[in-house]
Amino acid sequence: MLRRIAPQGGIAGVTLYFEGAAVTVPAGTTVAAALLQAGAASFRDTAVTGSPRGPYCMMGVCFDCLVEIDGQPNRQACLTVALNGMRVERQRGAALLDPKAGEGA
Repeated sequence: MLRRIAPQGGIAGVTLYFEGAAVTVPAGTTVAAALLQAGAASFRDTAVTGSPRGPYCMMGVCFDCLVEIDGQPNRQACLTVALNGMRVERQRGAALLDPKAGEGA
């Protein structure tokens, strides 16, 4: 099970915003860990049923931690380090892909 380790002296903190609420964590913390610390259980809704999903594996395999970061959908919160000023939103349903993503390939 996950448990918080006491912060060590001299480690700077970063503040991100989850759905508008400030969350401050030690530098180097992943977005998923920051959101769990803030009490968020659900990070996204599934595209088919709309059921809530939260982080499961915490190592980038399950994709249940997908969120929108600074307007960019489909970001894995468990693999993304929290940065000052980052804006994080729950991902609602399937994210639309950029129609230009395949151009020029």
